[in-house]
Amino acid sequence: MARKKQEPEKKKKVNTDAVMGLVGSTTEQPISETLELNYMPYAMSVIVSRAIPEIDGFKPSHRKLLYTMYKMGLLNGGLTKSANIVGQTMQLNPHGDAAIYETMVRLARGNETLLHPFVASKGNFGKVYSRDMAYAASRYTEAKLDKFCNELFRDIDLDTVDMVDNYDATMKEPTLLPTTFPNVLVTANQGIAVGMASNICSFNLKEVCDTAIALIKNPDHDVLETLPGPDFSTGAELLFDEAATREIYTTGRGSFKLRAKWRYVKDGNRIEIYEIPYSTTVEVIMDKVADLIKAGKIKEISDMRDETDLNGLKLTIDLKRGVDAEKLMQKLFRLTSLQDSFPCNFNILIAGMPRVLGVGEILEEWTAWRTECIRRRLFFQIGKKEDRLHLLKGLERILLDIDKAIRIIRETELESEVVPNLMIGFGIDEIQANYVAEIKLRNINKEYILKQTKAVDELEREIEELRGILNSAKKLQNVIIKELQQVAEKYGQPRKTEIVYETAQIEPEEEEEQVPDYPVTLFVSKEGYIKKITAQSLRMSGEQKFKEGDSLSFSCETTNRAEILVFTDKFQCYKSRLSDFDDGKASQLGDYLPQKLGFDPDEKVVQLILPVDYKGFVLFFFENGKAAKVPLSAYETKTNRRKLTGAYSDKSPLVAVAAFEADLQMALYATDGRCLIFSTAQLLPKTTRNTQGVSVMALKKKAILSHVLTLENSGIANQSRYRTKTIPAAGALLKSEDSAEKQITFEV
Repeated sequence: MARKKQEPEKKKKVNTDAVMGLVGSTTEQPISETLELNYMPYAMSVIVSRAIPEIDGFKPSHRKLLYTMYKMGLLNGGLTKSANIVGQTMQLNPHGDAAIYETMVRLARGNETLLHPFVASKGNFGKVYSRDMAYAASRYTEAKLDKFCNELFRDIDLDTVDMVDNYDATMKEPTLLPTTFPNVLVTANQGIAVGMASNICSFNLKEVCDTAIALIKNPDHDVLETLPGPDFSTGAELLFDEAATREIYTTGRGSFKLRAKWRYVKDGNRIEIYEIPYSTTVEVIMDKVADLIKAGKIKEISDMRDETDLNGLKLTIDLKRGVDAEKLMQKLFRLTSLQDSFPCNFNILIAGMPRVLGVGEILEEWTAWRTECIRRRLFFQIGKKEDRLHLLKGLERILLDIDKAIRIIRETELESEVVPNLMIGFGIDEIQANYVAEIKLRNINKEYILKQTKAVDELEREIEELRGILNSAKKLQNVIIKELQQVAEKYGQPRKTEIVYETAQIEPEEEEEQVPDYPVTLFVSKEGYIKKITAQSLRMSGEQKFKEGDSLSFSCETTNRAEILVFTDKFQCYKSRLSDFDDGKASQLGDYLPQKLGFDPDEKVVQLILPVDYKGFVLFFFENGKAAKVPLSAYETKTNRRKLTGAYSDKSPLVAVAAFEADLQMALYATDGRCLIFSTAQLLPKTTRNTQGVSVMALKKKAILSHVLTLENSGIANQSRYRTKTIPAAGALLKSEDSAEKQITFEV
């Protein structure tokens, strides 16, 4: 059956004009134009509306929160739930409850972020010096405005600042808060915007007020005389550097150095840290100390714990016996954030533009802004008093004929004509006539009217006085000075951060000086176990314990700071310190050197040497009869623990290793029964560690060097029989009287 031929589909005509109308045409746009049109508005919004504080010392989030609390009546009222405050603040700050509550936490007294908190708090608000101490949820905590906020809102209702609509134009909010003191320098502030940041440290309130007063009186005043340095809520010590401080005061950039406060408690042999730099936290310090202990860089600490309680911060460090607390703290200052820097970047919005200013310039800008606030306040007060005076002067006209006023009101038929008739009858304006018409009937008597009009002269005097202040720059300055003096007297507090003037920079010290030094006795077993026992513990201990099949190789008296060189059968040397090993007891096996020093698999200890000051030589004896004399200084390194490869020659198996300062007589024994005595002075020192050395004992076929002893430990009676003046030499067969059972290792 033939298939029906399929007809091709007719193509539908597409209205391209309609499509283009729906989709729109795409056009190329330079990236610079895109950034300017899209990114720059966002960047400027972040700078102006979020991250950078203004001359009143607040960011918009701070200002909106505090103003909301003020409107809620929390300045003089009681505490309310923080969740209530957060909810109300969202009418001005629509950025979510979490962001608002975090802002409130930072301003709260309980958090201890600010020298002068703005929020009186009840409940857990966390701590600025703790990273992990979380604050409670807003439904649990309570808050109100601190009395200190009187200095923020005293003039808020006197037209001192501009009021603008909130985001949905349902209420008004201030663009700035009319602070009566330079809050921008008293309140610590940090913000990161787009392309710029701000980091302002806090200064002592009284010192800031005194400095502002001094600059108003004398623009050439040296700021450093009245403002010696910042003051932080966490206390600690400020390491004074005049050059750095002057640079910050001039340019607005630089850094201050802070150091923790601590005390040594002799009863308990411990250090207590009770104040830390503002720029760090307890957890950061403890984590760093723990890392240093694990890395072996700090060995003086037996335990460290956080004992912070209701009495305040306290970090306790338990010390090992014999540790110098002062030296340990210097080491911790150098290696941890117990000594830290606070970077300053005094970036402030001035008339909507970010500017980095020095302290003097900031106070100058604040004074100019505060002067304008006072001018506006005076204008407002004068206007109110003039309005009152105008009303009272109209009332004064009534005093001339009270009966006439009553008759005019009584005889007027229409209510709407009362005010016009009074205006005509007494020659007063509409405002004055309205005021007279609203007087209660009981007050239309001569006594009341005389009492009210007596205030006319007083009002005229007050208006004249206010105008005098308004028109005099000197009097305006005196008003600011008086307010600053009142704030300093009422709210000023002693410094929390102590300034340390005579201090030297902590110089890096030799590691050895940081290690506690005390006498110890060293015990080394044949299988590589090591024990370091103090004199006190040794007196109280009994017999030394060893692993089954193991025994003592050697013991010696030394100190905790002594270094050791451990030579292994893999031609390697491991350098370490006895301070790396814990103090032990006779009843313990001790530390296993291959595990402690990180030996390679199947690597074993050959010899352990105490190099002391690295003077003298190391002597290596090999099975082929050769000996190598290497200076001890070849093994000296500046690293505490280090693996040295190629520590000696690998051409022949090693028989013995010994260290000595002066040359001595040695007895060499071969497997064929021969013995040779020679002086180490016959060997020339080699500069390389892996030298093969020189032939000392000429060995017979199949014979090897079996062991080596110092001559005094050999027990050989007829020494001249085996001694040689030249090397190599074959030596002589060992006689029975000279072949007593001997220990095969050196005394070190």
